[in-house]
Amino acid sequence: MYDITTTDLSKFGYREIVMAKDLLTAWVEGGLPEDFTNDDVTIMMNRHSSYVFLTNSEHEVAMMNGEELESFYTLPYSGAEGFKDELADLDRDGMDAEDISFMVDLGIIDED
Repeated sequence: MYDITTTDLSKFGYREIVMAKDLLTAWVEGGLPEDFTNDDVTIMMNRHSSYVFLTNSEHEVAMMNGEELESFYTLPYSGAEGFKDELADLDRDGMDAEDISFMVDLGIIDED
């Protein structure tokens, strides 16, 4: 069976190893995102997208957003993904209440 994600560094290419280095450097220099739980943190790669990210025991995700290490979110109903600024730009017309509530809880948007 082919797993979409892996923590096996031998499956990472040169580009993905550099991305892992950048994640670790950002962690050392600036810490983990404030809302990212520091428990059982590991480096993982999505083999379909080649994205490299940190994940933890809570299945939270932290990725590089430019030069910053930031939490990366998945909306619970629609499955839309992104950093806070990207999710804030989503069109909320017709958006499910569960996704709206999730974004309000994260402080991405204000409760209307």
